[in-house]
Amino acid sequence: MKPTQSLKIIFIGTPEFGAIVLENLAKTSFKPVLVVTSLDKPNGREQDLTPSSTKLVAEKHNIPVIQPEKIREIVGKLKEIKPDLIVVAAFGKILPKEILDIPKHGSLNVHPSLLPKYRGPSPIQSAILDGEEKTGVTIILMDEKMDHGPIIKQQVVRLEGDETFENLSKKLAESGATLLINTISFWLKEMIESTPQDERDATYTKIFIKEDGEINWRKSAKQIKREIRAFYPWPGSYTFWERKGRWGKRGQTIRIKIIKAEVLKSSGIPYPLGKTVATEDKKFYIQCGGIPSGTPTDFLLVEELQLEGGKPISSQELLRGYPDFIGTVLK
Repeated sequence: MKPTQSLKIIFIGTPEFGAIVLENLAKTSFKPVLVVTSLDKPNGREQDLTPSSTKLVAEKHNIPVIQPEKIREIVGKLKEIKPDLIVVAAFGKILPKEILDIPKHGSLNVHPSLLPKYRGPSPIQSAILDGEEKTGVTIILMDEKMDHGPIIKQQVVRLEGDETFENLSKKLAESGATLLINTISFWLKEMIESTPQDERDATYTKIFIKEDGEINWRKSAKQIKREIRAFYPWPGSYTFWERKGRWGKRGQTIRIKIIKAEVLKSSGIPYPLGKTVATEDKKFYIQCGGIPSGTPTDFLLVEELQLEGGKPISSQELLRGYPDFIGTVLK
């Protein structure tokens, strides 16, 4: 089923998740007539204004873009367009009722979880942190509450246990885009019924900040590995090495981001938490604990890392450059 040429869809989104959904949508007969995204943001050392990923995709497909400072600023513009449908994917702001009521067929949201589980701003990171074996995408009819509206369609995505936020986000965006495209025609023709979410099963996620990436070596190696995956590429999982200066005096504190690691089972007397130990193949592992007790348990075998201001390197490369790293206790 194809829509008529007069069909008007408005797309609202900002980061890469939204950009991927828009890219797929723009290649179909459901190409939006307008894209709404966030303001350009300063980025990098020079703080140059940088457009959102969604804006770049819109410009690529010659779709008009508006970037309101406040979402209510666009009410008049949307009423002028008289859209048939609004599609939202990763916008990060709750739309007011006066916008949701504008389109003839409502406003649909593509959410990267199996709602009502993992409502809120960080469903992908939270699924990884919790060690879920599956997640997915949900298309809902939006209401005024966060990720609360009735469910139209869902798609389950199985997890292998090695996904990072970066690659899982892309995978879920592609899945969500396909689900959306396969759903729109049936929704417009009222051939799909929505189902209210069961509030008893609802869970909520939080906004992560930079400090959430600091590794606590009292945690188990299994949990720390999940954090490394969930927080890649941002905020990253990092720790601090207090490198000794000459004659044992305190030198510099070096921030180390761990990019890839595996769990290594302990088979002997435990070391102090956070202590670095060399392997026979010139890698290194770190003693981890097991909150709440903090008792040393397994090790985190580091495969790839990044020193502050440097490029990603292997653990072997680090030890070649800093042999004094072994035996230190990371903070």
